Amino acid sequence: EGMSPLEMLNSGEIVKIAAPMVRYSKLAFRTLCRRWGCDLVYTPMIISKDFNASQFARDAEFTTNKEDRPLIVQFAANDAFELASASEKVIKYCDGIDINCGCPQRWVMSEGYGSALLNHPELIADMVRQTKMITNGIPVSIKIRIDAKDKQNTIELVRRAEAVHADWITVHGRTPKQKARDPVDFEAIRIVKESVNIPVVANGDIFNLKDVSDVATRTGVNGVMAARGILQNPALYKGYDITPIECISDWISIAIELGIPNHTLHQHLVYMMYQRHTKSERKEFNGIKSVSGILEFLRMRGLTPEDVQPHIQDIKK
Repeated sequence: EGMSPLEMLNSGEIVKIAAPMVRYSKLAFRTLCRRWGCDLVYTPMIISKDFNASQFARDAEFTTNKEDRPLIVQFAANDAFELASASEKVIKYCDGIDINCGCPQRWVMSEGYGSALLNHPELIADMVRQTKMITNGIPVSIKIRIDAKDKQNTIELVRRAEAVHADWITVHGRTPKQKARDPVDFEAIRIVKESVNIPVVANGDIFNLKDVSDVATRTGVNGVMAARGILQNPALYKGYDITPIECISDWISIAIELGIPNHTLHQHLVYMMYQRHTKSERKEFNGIKSVSGILEFLRMRGLTPEDVQPHIQDIKK
């Protein structure tokens, strides 16, 4: 057994985390991230109401195995009872529950989830409190964005969360309206870190190990969380600036072993090989539909190490 997430966050070492990403942070990708230097991995955001309502949703949204630890399950919720009920269903299989208070997508906000919650700090506090009551000591954290109008609102929100014993806070250093191309407000993250005594994780624009140490130095945070950076290069926390061939090979092996859908295998490779490909190669690769086609494309470019070669035969049969 390794360290718990809280022990990691309090260890003095910067914790390297893979973000919750809708459609992408599924079991296979989490497995790859851990293999390439991630300390802690989140599930995609799961809508707690749907998760409670149907076994089908539970099977579709949450797949795990014995190796899938330490794991944080992230829920979207706007009701403390729904969130606590959903959390109760997964606590045996995870090491923490996170409440999404930052997702800026319009449909998420229209349901009162994600960054819509930033305007309701008392509801966030209530959800933390009620979920903590049923998790038997498993930590409950929140992930937020910065208040667009007034940083003081953000400070009050995180202090209120701390007061009801939230275990840590992840801050995406952008406001709900800002896009990925807008610069991250590291100063705001630093202010949050100074406002509370619980661990704080910085999220936004982590693309390589230099970013990890720069952000840690600038903000004083306990951990960093990568989203787009780790999608493009799952080996970034191991110090690679571009996805290494061995990581691509690992991805294919994991995907085949876990039997994930072809389009998922392909979509991740599109991201992972983006920096390796010329424009015409991207176009060609994007059009490939079969696994054997993918492997053939990689083999032609010397991108499949030998250990993947035997699989090509398996698939063609």
